[in-house]
Amino acid sequence: MARSPLILVALICLIPIVCHSFSPESPTSRRILVLVDDLAIKSSHSLYFKSLSSRGYDLDFKLADDPKISLQRYGQYLYDGLVLFCPTVDHFGGSIDQASILDFVDSGHDLIIVADVQSSDLIREIAIECGADFDEDPAAMVIDHINYANPENEGDHTMIASDNFVKSDVILGSAKIEAPVLFQGIGHSLNPANSLVFKVLSASPAAYSANPKAKLSNPPALSGSDISLVSVMQARNNARILICGSLSMFSNRLFRSEVQKARDSTRLEKSGNEQFLNEISKWVFHERGHLKAINVRHHKSGEEDEPAVYRINDDLEYSVEIYEWTGTSWEPYVADDVQVQFFMMSPYVLKTLSSNGKGLYSTTFKVPDVYGVFQFKVEYEKLGYTTLSLSKQIPVRPFRHNEYERFITAAYPYYGAAFSMMAGFFLFSFLHLYNK
Repeated sequence: MARSPLILVALICLIPIVCHSFSPESPTSRRILVLVDDLAIKSSHSLYFKSLSSRGYDLDFKLADDPKISLQRYGQYLYDGLVLFCPTVDHFGGSIDQASILDFVDSGHDLIIVADVQSSDLIREIAIECGADFDEDPAAMVIDHINYANPENEGDHTMIASDNFVKSDVILGSAKIEAPVLFQGIGHSLNPANSLVFKVLSASPAAYSANPKAKLSNPPALSGSDISLVSVMQARNNARILICGSLSMFSNRLFRSEVQKARDSTRLEKSGNEQFLNEISKWVFHERGHLKAINVRHHKSGEEDEPAVYRINDDLEYSVEIYEWTGTSWEPYVADDVQVQFFMMSPYVLKTLSSNGKGLYSTTFKVPDVYGVFQFKVEYEKLGYTTLSLSKQIPVRPFRHNEYERFITAAYPYYGAAFSMMAGFFLFSFLHLYNK
């Protein structure tokens, strides 16, 4: 019995640790499960993992076939992000399988998939579900005889230097990546039916995917700029996924390697791998491009309280505050393309919101001359940013019988016609009776 108070105190002390998980108010307070083929990856790729740890992430390393691993317990997820550095794993241990990983993403969590040469069917199938299709040949690699790296090492030209980055500051940061990125691995194509996945690093027009140790007898299945080296996807629930075809791309060796493109005399002391992967990991784990909307308000012009119903032709004001997470704090989001719809079956009003530069977006408009149940809708989708979907329902009523004007301006011609007819009738009667 004496141990009971001690156990209770210990459990209370563990509460902050258990509760240290993803929160919309602090997107970077997160736990990440890293599954590896070999625990030696923890040291050979330590620079990448050190970058994540230095930014406040709690990394939990497990072998991919560990029989005790699990993503959730008692219906609650234990982790907020999953990193798959296990390209050759045939099956996961514990309760993890392809379906559980997809459910993990469907629940709004983030995922990094890293494949490589001889990747297993399991990793390929997970990537296919995320919109990326790796080359079917298990021995295929991306080859580029024009843009290969470090020309003093001729080899088979599978070590390529690419600088075909996506043009997006929110994904890769505002600082330009000066050095090319070294890549040695397998390429993939994107499912054209999936509009959510897009390339972040693509191959050059001279690249192709084939087995470097075999003679090329048929045209390659993947070639040119259609080959994606690194892709990302943002799901409709704002979960983010990174897909890469090279495990060595994350290694300390390539992080520290010198780089020189073939046919280019400039030799740089360090490749762009570290900057590129650190910046894109900030996006994947919501350190950038994560928006939130608060204080959605609407009211009649000149008033402050939100009414229960509007009347047709009322003048109203609509406002919302939008902020972006910068990795440490929420800062005002400034843009000129946020729009609001006044919607009933179709938008009757579409207005661009004006910003005050401090996160407040607002506009004014007149309620249309149509009554029914309307919605204020903001559907904001922009490359690299989380989707904002705001909706507020409000009824609109017609004028009551005592709210119409006594004399309507539009009816003046009818008033004139009635009075002129009466005047004409009296004049005709007078002339008919008294004129002989």
